[in-house]
Amino acid sequence: MARDYDSQLLESVSVRRRRLRDALLFGAQRARRSADERLGKVFAGIAIAAVLCAGCVGWSFVQDMLAQQKAEQQERQQQQQQVK
Repeated sequence: MARDYDSQLLESVSVRRRRLRDALLFGAQRARRSADERLGKVFAGIAIAAVLCAGCVGWSFVQDMLAQQKAEQQERQQQQQQVK
């Protein structure tokens, strides 16, 4: 009997927390939550993916530029050693 009461209490607390969270996040428009929530998650996922892609492209660009500079520097050093 005590376990039934405990599980019932835990469930009611979780339901209350979920309702409070939904009320805080969505306010009076709780009924429109499902579609808005899914669209928001889709757009957030797309935005995160775009930022990650841009970061990868930027990192690749920086590495390529550093490699080119290093190659040019080594070429200049070889030319200077040949001149001497």
